[in-house]
Amino acid sequence: MTARIAERFGERAETTESYGDVTVDVAPGDWIELLTFVRDELGHTFFDWLTGVDDPPDAFQVVAHVCNPDARTRLLLRTRVPRAAPHLPTAVAVYRGANWHERETYEMFGVIFDGHPSLVPLLLPDGFEGHPLRKDFILAARVAKPWPGAKEPGESGQGAPSRRKTLPPGVPADWGPPDA
Repeated sequence: MTARIAERFGERAETTESYGDVTVDVAPGDWIELLTFVRDELGHTFFDWLTGVDDPPDAFQVVAHVCNPDARTRLLLRTRVPRAAPHLPTAVAVYRGANWHERETYEMFGVIFDGHPSLVPLLLPDGFEGHPLRKDFILAARVAKPWPGAKEPGESGQGAPSRRKTLPPGVPADWGPPDA
């Protein structure tokens, strides 16, 4: 399988194997060609999932997992899109099941799938701003209300606090209450 990928893509694809699983990395321009090749030539007809990975400081990875049900083999296919212009051609024409996954990745990471038949919000409420799975997304709810769960000794309002209150991880210093 890796030999056939290397034969077809040469230096344009980097193939690695770890724990028996094969991962193929390509440039965004080769994304659709790779998906079509593994489906038509290698028999990976089962589309399992597609998602994004925030890869700071300058890119997002788009990752797809496909399977060959007859040979019982799996492939992890990856490409990197720049954070400044996160565009990638849609895979819906190759795998119809990519439709929902691309919509979710668009909504959660902001990766735009060019040519997608209906790239509209899927999970978040109307008017939601931002992309919550990006590492730079600030969880404002951590600042707006107390964090649920057990309180530290002294934070229950009975007696002096045992330590200085700090902001939750990822929240800028100027977002906190004045006493933080």
